[in-house]
Amino acid sequence: MTTHHSPPPHDRSAAAPLTAPHWTVGRVTVHRIDEIPLPPATGPWLLPDATPEVVAREDWLRPHFADPQGVVRLDSHSFAFATGGLRVLVDTGIGNGKPRANPAWNGLRTGYLDRLTAAGFPPDDVDLVVLTHLHTDHVGWNTRWEDGTWVPTFPNARYVTARAEYDFWAGYAMDEPRRQMFRDSVHPVAEAGLLDLVDVPAGGVEPAPGLRLLPTPGHTPGHLAVQLTSEGATALITGDCVHHPVQFAHPALGSCADVDPALAEATRRRLLGALAGTGTLVLGTHFPPPTAGRVTGHGEAYRLRPVPPVDARRR
Repeated sequence: MTTHHSPPPHDRSAAAPLTAPHWTVGRVTVHRIDEIPLPPATGPWLLPDATPEVVAREDWLRPHFADPQGVVRLDSHSFAFATGGLRVLVDTGIGNGKPRANPAWNGLRTGYLDRLTAAGFPPDDVDLVVLTHLHTDHVGWNTRWEDGTWVPTFPNARYVTARAEYDFWAGYAMDEPRRQMFRDSVHPVAEAGLLDLVDVPAGGVEPAPGLRLLPTPGHTPGHLAVQLTSEGATALITGDCVHHPVQFAHPALGSCADVDPALAEATRRRLLGALAGTGTLVLGTHFPPPTAGRVTGHGEAYRLRPVPPVDARRR
């Protein structure tokens, strides 16, 4: 038997206000639930070819998506919305009190659940949790520490991910940090009978009206993007098939965490080509504020035209 320990957490609760930025997609309101801004060192590690020189050539990335020195900015957050009679959460971030090898992620204490509740999604009311893939910074809030063990944070929800994703990791020779992540953030959900594995064909699968899971493999074999439609409007939540807007300008620029870099690039090019000029609202799972935008063509590549959130103070 493995004993789970919750380390003394680092207090990051002041990193974001309780008010959740949001966007409208037809009749649906999509809320960004902030966890933490990722440290500046994350960009050079995650996207090693996004050098300051490459970033500096893309003036449109500043000031929002890159700092004056040409270092890309990245965030950890989730998206929450109601559609088809379901209250949906897409990805669950890093989580609180999790023992992690990455010092910036180890033992966090943030106000994530407070922000989620303030946006109108208290944990007991969430019906569906979509996991775009099973990486550490996308599954952390699947569980919380209670009475000496990790229990599902959303006890009334179904947690959904691609069968291809789960099966890949089930047969993968994991290192200890990844095994720990599965022990504290994935296995407790499966053991509680809350995890649904879905087969995702090329055209996607629709778990609820207006909600479609699209296959976007490469970063991981079963990676999903999430498409939302309402009254003729469309949004797409990227997951990690696109980590940062610099990849719109340079689709060949991949992540050090891509399982299949060539497939990840092909997926990214296909997706950006399909989105360009359509008016689809793209919501980046790791894009810093303003987080959302619309894809436009630019030469042989693309740009993201930012769409700021609705001013929450006017709600």
